[in-house]
Amino acid sequence: MNLSLLLVGLAKAAFGIVVGAVGIFVASRALHRLIGSGSTDTGQREGNVAIGVLKAGSLVALGILLQHAVSATFDAMDLLYRDAAITGKAIGRLGAYAGLHVGLSIVVSAVVLALGTWLFTHLTRGVDEMEEIRGGNMAPAVVLAAVMVVLALMTAPGLQMALDGLLPLPTLARDQVAGSA
Repeated sequence: MNLSLLLVGLAKAAFGIVVGAVGIFVASRALHRLIGSGSTDTGQREGNVAIGVLKAGSLVALGILLQHAVSATFDAMDLLYRDAAITGKAIGRLGAYAGLHVGLSIVVSAVVLALGTWLFTHLTRGVDEMEEIRGGNMAPAVVLAAVMVVLALMTAPGLQMALDGLLPLPTLARDQVAGSA
């Protein structure tokens, strides 16, 4: 049994749970404020299934995007601390990378989904999707939830690359040659 590997794995799982719970909660609140869907909690309490579908779609989309904050933080941890002693300074640096990755992911996720939703609702003239959803109409809720998931799937690779750009990657010899030419 490799105790070190077990502990690192459990720490990564705990981090994933925290990002899943806190990050998605914060991003979801910001997203629903940005798209003007109103109080989704009230709609859920009242049994508005359309609001539930919209919220579920947004949570899936946010999960798709925020998973990259977790994986980028794991990459930083693996890159910086492979076979290194765990110190207070190391934990502080890892916390800083985690904060940057999660913070950037939350902002990008909420903005991308809000802009995509705004664009979609403005392309469908004569239909106020948010009003229809607040009224319990399932059709626009399902379509808008699908739009959010597709936006997340299309945006995720770019977000992953941006997060990787925050990593302290070593300069390779090929990068030095290309940079001097």
